[in-house]
Amino acid sequence: MNFQSKISEISTENNSLLCIGLDSDINKIPFHIKGTDNPQYNFNKAIIEATHDLVCAYKPNSAFYE
Repeated sequence: MNFQSKISEISTENNSLLCIGLDSDINKIPFHIKGTDNPQYNFNKAIIEATHDLVCAYKPNSAFYE
């Protein structure tokens, strides 16, 4: 299955064209997550777990992971 087919399928399944940006600025991550071993990963994981049925895509911003 190609990318376009995957996007079409998930957007139909979730009735959404929403794409969430994962712009995880380490200075803005909540304190209870910031203290974990891998705060950006844990923050993004929590966002994805809370929204996976509402969106069709996620877009990480590479500038926050360099």
